[in-house]
Amino acid sequence: MVRTTLLDGITVLDVTQVMAGPYCAMLLCDMGARVIKVEPPDGDSTRAMAGAVGTDSPAFNAVNRGKLGIVLDLRQPQGRDALARLAANADIFIENYRPGVMARLGLDYPALSSRNPRLIYASISGYGATGPSASKGGFDLVAQGVSGIMSATGEPDRPPVKVGLPITDLGAGLFALAAILAALHWRASSGRGQHIDTSLLDAGVALSVWEATEYFSGRVPAPLGSAHRLSAPYQAFRCADGYITVGAANQRMFAKLAAVLGHDDWLADVRFASDASRVEHRAALASAIGAVTITRRCADWLTALDAAGIPCGPIHDYAQVFADPQVVAREMAVPVDHPTLGRIRTLGTPVKMSETPLQVGRRAPLLGEHTAQVLREHGFTEDDMRPLLA
Repeated sequence: MVRTTLLDGITVLDVTQVMAGPYCAMLLCDMGARVIKVEPPDGDSTRAMAGAVGTDSPAFNAVNRGKLGIVLDLRQPQGRDALARLAANADIFIENYRPGVMARLGLDYPALSSRNPRLIYASISGYGATGPSASKGGFDLVAQGVSGIMSATGEPDRPPVKVGLPITDLGAGLFALAAILAALHWRASSGRGQHIDTSLLDAGVALSVWEATEYFSGRVPAPLGSAHRLSAPYQAFRCADGYITVGAANQRMFAKLAAVLGHDDWLADVRFASDASRVEHRAALASAIGAVTITRRCADWLTALDAAGIPCGPIHDYAQVFADPQVVAREMAVPVDHPTLGRIRTLGTPVKMSETPLQVGRRAPLLGEHTAQVLREHGFTEDDMRPLLA
């Protein structure tokens, strides 16, 4: 049986930099799309990040694996014309410039869809294409602040902190991916593409599910450390030699936890009688649990909690993450040979598919590596290419 990929025959133009757009396009590439990464002459700015060797870096490779790489100078009319020619035969176009920039370049959705009505055009920006802040630039740090994430992250009465991961960048990329796949499905019946508009701010707000629920219920969310907003106990607890997480997030699990900790009396305590009352008295409950967990080592508690069927786990650093037998078994780190960086590791895919496995374990392109190849494939003559390659 010959296996095909999910997105056989789909061509994507990735006109993005840094994280959100490249991540979205990389996932399409993992699914089998032919992704052409379009970079300015100096390259995507992540090429110069820590660990760079020349114009290659681990950071760039992390979100650009498997793509073809070309260089076009969109400041020049020849570069803009070349990109428009490529878009005339593309299925998907992804860009993350500030709203208005692509219109000034003559490369916005109305311009490109007039030549290719089937084109699905995704725009990812800091604030979105509409509203009073649309023209502002945005980074993950800024979006985490504006979206409220930083106000609800960290410990009470401490300075604001961001989520350690670039959550709004990654969220915007994932929301754009979902919309692109839905638009491809719609195009199959309608024959028409469409414009997709999302942003880092939108992603940050959309991911604030519990926080928005708390606010809509009349309370402004505050930072709770590792605790859950709507259930308790569900947080990290200190042991004799470190911390573990415990998720006793319903009445049955709380009863099991009380038994393991030797405190069946908690079940008769009016403060802990229901999930709602445990949330109301979260601090008192956490203090009571912590007074018990501190008496034994992490491994001892994890063994006892696992035996009782209570969700729990260690708090790993990333060295421990990638040594974890479960992470290894799930192939979440894969080796890649790179002509500049040598033997490196990159993330595997979190999605396993039986008939159309995703394609990972491939390197990112060198700067401009496939420019001539891609242009020739799209009908450019040597005379057409000469000023572009110059």
